[in-house]
Amino acid sequence: MSINELQDGIIEEFEAFDDWIDRYQLIIDYAKELNNHPFPDADRNSRNLIDGCQSPVWFTVRMEDGKMIINGDSDAQLVKGMVALLIHVLSGHTPREVLSADLYFIDRIGLREHLSPTRSNGVAAMLKQLKLYALAYSSEI
Repeated sequence: MSINELQDGIIEEFEAFDDWIDRYQLIIDYAKELNNHPFPDADRNSRNLIDGCQSPVWFTVRMEDGKMIINGDSDAQLVKGMVALLIHVLSGHTPREVLSADLYFIDRIGLREHLSPTRSNGVAAMLKQLKLYALAYSSEI
């Protein structure tokens, strides 16, 4: 699936809920999906830590068949859910696809307006780091 198709699927999921309590629960449900892909303790280091996040967030990216495979984690469930959403949308795509992606789902599901300013800044920091990974890998291709 394309990045936009994945985003549209997330938007559709979130539109099923009017109440933000239910939407937060959906984000936490995404966090639970990351438990199927445990983040190794060895990768919880300063090199993989994202600057600018209120709660600790770690990402690792490796290339497989020309596509970025992203893994990540956070200690906070809501943040972990946001990590999971980004992984769901971006992992498995080429660096060029990631670099050119317009990640509109964040605004369309109302996430940015329902997060505290520090959490919203954290999402921006996560996106920036993932784009930097994509830029680094695109220069290697």
